Amino acid sequence: MIKNFIDKNHYEYLEEASLRKYNTYRVDALAKYVVFPHNKEEFASLILALDKEKYKYIVLGNGSNVIFNTTYYDGVVILLTKLNSCSICDGNITVGAGYSLQKLAIDTASRGLVGLEFATGIPGLVGASIAMNAGAYKSEISSVVESVLVLNPNYEFVLMHHDDLDFSYRNSFFKENKGYYIVEATLKLEHGNPAEILERVSKRRVKRIESQPLDMPSAGSVFRNPPSMFAGELIEKVGLKGYAINGAMVSEKHANFIVNKGNARGEDIVRLIRMIQDKVQEEFGVLLVLEQIIVN
Repeated sequence: MIKNFIDKNHYEYLEEASLRKYNTYRVDALAKYVVFPHNKEEFASLILALDKEKYKYIVLGNGSNVIFNTTYYDGVVILLTKLNSCSICDGNITVGAGYSLQKLAIDTASRGLVGLEFATGIPGLVGASIAMNAGAYKSEISSVVESVLVLNPNYEFVLMHHDDLDFSYRNSFFKENKGYYIVEATLKLEHGNPAEILERVSKRRVKRIESQPLDMPSAGSVFRNPPSMFAGELIEKVGLKGYAINGAMVSEKHANFIVNKGNARGEDIVRLIRMIQDKVQEEFGVLLVLEQIIVN
């Protein structure tokens, strides 16, 4: 049994645990187990054991791009937050998958390094952000990724270089190839003027506060922007800005955000997503592509 394995190998874990603080929507669901590997070797051993037992599991970073569409996850939620080492030497960065992208962006900006300023408002962790090619302000994390250390489906650690990763808009090799997990990344940033970089970061912070519902639980942008369009504008044009299903509401500040008014369930968020997609497709013939992951 998995419980015997995690006990025997002294994993840090919780049993029958609330997931509310492990997802940024703050949806309250229970998980049978939540496990926190402390290093890549613990992570690899855990994945191997789970696969051998054919046990249900999901690997998460900060839970900032996920919707728990269930009240009980009968499996293991693996959180990579302990894989959070970080070394910054000149413009060369080696960072664990569980390191905060937002913190890394602020750290590097304060050192006068250019390339991650766009990410100071992105709440995800480094590994998940690379897997989804997170971006903002017409910049993407793929522009600074040199390589990633990956656990592959054969339970081996392999180095994958930038050109292996098939980056595109909000997409990468990892979205199309399940069973590959980033455990560490190497990034390359350039030197710039510290005062100019911090001013740019400050201006973007003000813009985010003015335009995004940062005071309410959400998981960031819900949909990818269609080519030459903005998802938020399409949602607003079909009259859904401010529309709510129980505790889940289309933000009145930015229509490409869904917020939790306090008691939203995953099923409320998913129903609202489907309604938005249907309305926009009916009105404009555009199918909005979901950026977030639905977990059942």
